[in-house]
Amino acid sequence: MTQERKRILIVDDEEDLCEILQFNLESEGYETDIAYSAEEAMEKDPGSFDLLLLDVMMGKMSGFKMIDTLRKNLKIDVPVIFLTAKSAENDLLTGFNLGADDYISKPYSLKELIARVKVVLRRNKVVRDEIDTKVIQVENMVLDLEKKDLTIINDRVELTKKEFEILKLFFQNQTKVFSREEILRKIWGDDVVVTDRTVDVNITRLRKKIKQYGEYLKNRPGLGYYFEV
Repeated sequence: MTQERKRILIVDDEEDLCEILQFNLESEGYETDIAYSAEEAMEKDPGSFDLLLLDVMMGKMSGFKMIDTLRKNLKIDVPVIFLTAKSAENDLLTGFNLGADDYISKPYSLKELIARVKVVLRRNKVVRDEIDTKVIQVENMVLDLEKKDLTIINDRVELTKKEFEILKLFFQNQTKVFSREEILRKIWGDDVVVTDRTVDVNITRLRKKIKQYGEYLKNRPGLGYYFEV
């Protein structure tokens, strides 16, 4: 059976760059389309693509504004890699807070970009497969999404509801960095007043509970937490 080709939408106002990306991605077997502005991209049904390569600094609508609109207003959760000349820490935090899957600063090598594209698409496939099966397994850790419990080598681990949701978030988005603010929003919701310290406390407890696997829950200073085997 022939595997379905992944569809990637390239959104950038630099036409030469778009053509280079399109040529190289199609050489890797991907199906691509190009939009030279966020407004044009919004007309191409962005939710139908498997990945968006999205420039930040464009005309009237920035890449940040576009992804914010997709996530909050249209409830579209398509994976996104930001491509931008902006590399300040605040810009990285903004991208990750908006739900970016990766952030590549210009100039970048095509080899690096293609490698990151493959990682994000593979990670998204794993998430979809795991959602279908209702069980996520990482090494000897088994997270049952229906029973809402965790077992490690067949021993049940007592987790609070928030600890379970945090671990589920990391299992389903391995290697993706989540800022404290994004974790608060996804786990506690916008209407609950809690502090960044709450995230740190819960993750510290979670690390202890998953024992030798606690080292997989990592911190990237200034950006947030991520899970990597």
